[in-house]
Amino acid sequence: VQLQASGGGLVQAGGSLRLSCAASGRTFSSATVGWFRQAPGKEREFVGAITWSGGYWSTVRTYYADSVKDRFTISRDNAKNTVYLQMNSLTPEDTAVYYCTATNSYYSRSDYYTEWNKYEYWGQGTQVTVSS
Repeated sequence: VQLQASGGGLVQAGGSLRLSCAASGRTFSSATVGWFRQAPGKEREFVGAITWSGGYWSTVRTYYADSVKDRFTISRDNAKNTVYLQMNSLTPEDTAVYYCTATNSYYSRSDYYTEWNKYEYWGQGTQVTVSS
């Protein structure tokens, strides 16, 4: 799976952005896709993840970090091989490089999907800057 993130930019606090993660590869539809971010001088941080439906899950599941819950929404369009990260009510604390990542592995523990080392495929990042 090859991934490419896009959609970053400069936005004022309170604004919105939608990031896209375009994937190639026939296994994308059965991959869990995650979003992580990294701000200067900080560690990589889990943002959210979306599973796929079928197999282990009867429906798509989404997971979010507490810091973005109720503000960010992840969705996927398998027909377009794309996952989206809709970010609303942005604050300067959301400023970071955002990365999309994917794994075809299944983990029975959902908290494993919050760990960056559980993902095999990574795209280049896209910069999000929120001005105050």
